[in-house]
Amino acid sequence: QAPTAGSVDLAGILLKTAAYGLLRFSLPLFPNASAEFAPIAMWLGVIGIFYGAWMAFAQTDIKRLIAYTSVSHMGFVLIAIYTGSQLAYQGAVIQMIAHGLSAAGLFILCGQLYERIHTRDMRMMGGLWSKMKWLPALSLFFAVATLGMPGTGNFVGEFMILFGSFQVVPVITVISTFGLVFASVYSLAMLHRAYFGKAKSQIASQELPGMSLRELFMILLLVVLLVLLGFYPQPILDTSHSAIGNIQQWFVNSVTTTRP
Repeated sequence: QAPTAGSVDLAGILLKTAAYGLLRFSLPLFPNASAEFAPIAMWLGVIGIFYGAWMAFAQTDIKRLIAYTSVSHMGFVLIAIYTGSQLAYQGAVIQMIAHGLSAAGLFILCGQLYERIHTRDMRMMGGLWSKMKWLPALSLFFAVATLGMPGTGNFVGEFMILFGSFQVVPVITVISTFGLVFASVYSLAMLHRAYFGKAKSQIASQELPGMSLRELFMILLLVVLLVLLGFYPQPILDTSHSAIGNIQQWFVNSVTTTRP
């Protein structure tokens, strides 16, 4: 029930703060404890992926659905943090940035949609693709971006996480990959229920105002950043390489000493 600005803050910044704290402070300060906790943490990440997906399936409120997608995708970051793989660590950094951008875009578009039809219930929507300019198409872009569409930062982050994790914990990685299948289903179902099919209410059957230049500029800025991160993530990788390398070394040494 938070306003749009609050939802963007929660999904784009605060949700990533916990992951950043684990990666930047918990692992270096408590490497031995982190090594002992790693198997539990990775399985919690798997549970989070499927729990978020399961709850997303059950939602009729489009904003709550987007919120649960964030819970699901952060499960991949949690798995990456406790693998001890430098590639997975850097993928987690990219994924946190990319998902912050894509989730923020979805929440902003959700807020703009609510201003026009005054409901977030997808059972009252339908048929909106032809009733508004730009907003449905941009919603489609951000929805498929969260799925890891090539050319966006989400693809780079998820690919690095899965590739790096598979080298360390192949079973957990394979199981968690099925979460991407569920993500595809609930994201596309959201788009279908909201923007396609027949209008399910009187307001959804009317012509609705399109996006203003201010709204369009704000969203297109996120699109540009997301695509730029997808095609050229090297500045982020170079910036984080040194710190990530040190964290990975401490964690791997602790895993070696604490496990037989």
